[in-house]
Amino acid sequence: MIAIIDSGGANIASIRFALERCGQIAHLTANRTEIEAAEKVILPGVGAAATAMDTLHRHGLVDCIRGLRQPVLGICLGMQLLFERSEEGDTAMLGVLKGNCHHFVAAPGRSLPHMGWNRIRNIDHVNGNPLLVGVPDGAHVYFVHSYFAKLSSYTIASCDYGISFTAIAGNGNFMGCQFHPERSGPVGEQILRNFLAL
Repeated sequence: MIAIIDSGGANIASIRFALERCGQIAHLTANRTEIEAAEKVILPGVGAAATAMDTLHRHGLVDCIRGLRQPVLGICLGMQLLFERSEEGDTAMLGVLKGNCHHFVAAPGRSLPHMGWNRIRNIDHVNGNPLLVGVPDGAHVYFVHSYFAKLSSYTIASCDYGISFTAIAGNGNFMGCQFHPERSGPVGEQILRNFLAL
């Protein structure tokens, strides 16, 4: 079973449809037992970090997620939740990845949120991260976000929007995409297929 954690995200239907195109049925749940028993877990998110964390606390899922051993994929806000804190309301998050999430600074020609298609650069090309199998360097994916994680040892792929930031992060069984693979055409589908094959 593929479990999608019910964190109050608004991108659930599009994630489910994308997984169905990959031949998988996913179950939306806030049940700890179901999440712990799932083969793969997806942590979605669209909205505010504080609201999502409040939902996870209310369902008693914070320690559950931190203790998962199967592959976990955070998407958009779901990736940010894997880090320690967000400048959005100075929110404490899950902390399975070290580092904080920061707010972009608007500038001429660079509006907020960062929304639309942008290129990702494969940082981890030497090791060949399994999430990027079949994904060319410089591939276009679809972003919608105002907060970002800086480049770090957890960065698998980067993107540029005035500054370079983490587009894909990972450490052990925890991975995340700042962009929306479910809305990123064949490239996003390949990344989801790679995750499902782990």
